[in-house]
Amino acid sequence: MDESFCFLFGDDDEAPDLEVSASENTNQLPPEVEEGNIEYKLKLIDPTPARLTQLVTQMKWRLREGRGEAIYQIGVEDKGNVAGLSEEDLDSSIDTLKEMAERLDATIKVIRRRTIEYEHGDDRVSAEVHVRKVPDDQQFIEVRIAVTGHMEVGKSTLLGVLTHGETDNGRGRARLDLFRHLHEMKSGRTSSISQEILGFDCAGNVVNYSTMRKTEEICQASSKLITFIDLAGHPKYMKTTVFGLTGQHPDITMLVVSAACGAVGTFHEHFSYALALKVPICLVVNKVDVCSKEQLKKTLIQLQDTLKQMGCDSVPLLIQSEDEAAFAASKIYTLSVVPIFTVSAVSGHNLELIIRFLNLVLPKMTQPEVERREEAPIEFHIDEVYSVPGTGTVVDGYLKEGVIREGDFIKVGPAEDGGYKHVQISTIQRKRASCRWVRPGQVACIASKQLNRDSVRIGMVGLGLDKECVSCMEFIADTYLIYHTTNSITSKFRLTVYINSIRQQAIVVDIEDDVLEPGNNKKVRFRFTRHPEYLSVGAKMLFREGTTKGIGTVTKLVSVGSNAFKVPTINPVLGPDTTKPHSV
Repeated sequence: MDESFCFLFGDDDEAPDLEVSASENTNQLPPEVEEGNIEYKLKLIDPTPARLTQLVTQMKWRLREGRGEAIYQIGVEDKGNVAGLSEEDLDSSIDTLKEMAERLDATIKVIRRRTIEYEHGDDRVSAEVHVRKVPDDQQFIEVRIAVTGHMEVGKSTLLGVLTHGETDNGRGRARLDLFRHLHEMKSGRTSSISQEILGFDCAGNVVNYSTMRKTEEICQASSKLITFIDLAGHPKYMKTTVFGLTGQHPDITMLVVSAACGAVGTFHEHFSYALALKVPICLVVNKVDVCSKEQLKKTLIQLQDTLKQMGCDSVPLLIQSEDEAAFAASKIYTLSVVPIFTVSAVSGHNLELIIRFLNLVLPKMTQPEVERREEAPIEFHIDEVYSVPGTGTVVDGYLKEGVIREGDFIKVGPAEDGGYKHVQISTIQRKRASCRWVRPGQVACIASKQLNRDSVRIGMVGLGLDKECVSCMEFIADTYLIYHTTNSITSKFRLTVYINSIRQQAIVVDIEDDVLEPGNNKKVRFRFTRHPEYLSVGAKMLFREGTTKGIGTVTKLVSVGSNAFKVPTINPVLGPDTTKPHSV
């Protein structure tokens, strides 16, 4: 049995020497660091009032670093040595931790206890404690998870079970509430992008539609919200799936496979896109209730081989206990761990492990990154447009930078002529609940009376008044061609480009060394075919056309003439618009 097989199936007789281990018997953790949301404490027994004040301040810092969540390791020295405490001292330390949390209106929950065995028989114990407090400027902590995988592997059914709290009947009953169209109900296949939510209260208890009737009620009762982005698995709807991955900005991709079939169909394409966008991946092996143990082992080995073949440096970790689920949640961003869950939506097998993982996993964007982006001008990417009776035009999107508040003025564009229009934000909503502001990394709906449904499209942006207006028709990207039916791509080849919420056909204008072959990385110049778009250097790009697919990074915006896109616009709020778009 090789090391990877032992790692997947936990052969205690042949424990592999791997970089990552979820063993609960380890007596050594990495040294404590000043940054981050993890704090080590050997003991917290009867602190003085002054010391307690210092500890509360320290907890406030750790919560801030974790965007409302922190992990305390009790019985652990600063250098990472798990010394442990007596049961009495550990209980006293946890009581002190509760008192600290109460002063901050936070809650704590012991998520893991470890026993440290000593030769002389005086065993000690340590504890891992989860602290949660919703930041004062937020309604809830949100983690966005894109659910992908081949068709008929049970993605929508699994989400229906998680969000409604009832197992499936084996014929897809749980997925019916997730479908948006009649043809989806008839075929059982998702063809559009739909979203479902799963909440957790301050104590870590599940809040879903089994106890709540409306989305608004779940949001109000939850301190943490998991937003599932259900994407299509059929190759026919691949364009919609790719747009969901680029435009919805997920923190994690949950890639679902069937235990009986393994990694087939669109699995590899979904996996490669997640790697290209640098979105952490967790694997869910579904339908284990209709699969033999031998077939399940073959599927797990196949998944590990796939990780190696696709150039993924992440370490696979089969989740078989709540401790391992907690470990994976804390390391998925830092140690590139790929958790593998084996579940059944019919029998409910191991669903509690996924729920444990979701309760503890953090948003991908760190607090220092959020603060850095808050100082930048507003950049809001529009991925959906609605007409709401009594409200007018409403746009839904992702705030990349800046802070949006009610009453703010922003510039929306670029339009067909490359211009931007000044509008004032009248109302803001997140998860159907009104809010006063939006911060970087959050998704929200904003309404403005100056917006016209016919003049707003998906792919536009809302920019702060001090942000440069960019209207780009051509750009250069470092491009890697993953697959093409013929030997190479040459100039004049047409394909669909996906950048953030942009989805538009483009023409290959020029290629470094004239041709781009599969497996090669070259600079390519693209030109949009319909209208200009807002682009920035460094943006990640996916492109595909039929079976052709590739990835890239925007490196330069190319000028198309000083007189292009200079049509003046009239601002209904401020009068004639003096802001000219910057043509590149």
